[in-house]
Amino acid sequence: MRTPQLLRRRGAGRAVLAHIISVAAGRGYRRLSLETGSIEAFVPAQKLYASFGFSLCGPFGSYREDPHSVFMSREL
Repeated sequence: MRTPQLLRRRGAGRAVLAHIISVAAGRGYRRLSLETGSIEAFVPAQKLYASFGFSLCGPFGSYREDPHSVFMSREL
């Protein structure tokens, strides 16, 4: 998910992420995992995910270690 610079800090990303977590929990999922970029432009997204309890993890699914990727997951 990416928010244009002029629309950031208005709560849209937080609202979308909270909704995704709520739906996943309602469906009985036990874990959510995500991949995001590793460059400086993705640090705000990484901080947002961390504020919702996501922590760094290794690659999952068909992903492989990649210096351009950051992997995070959260137990539900």
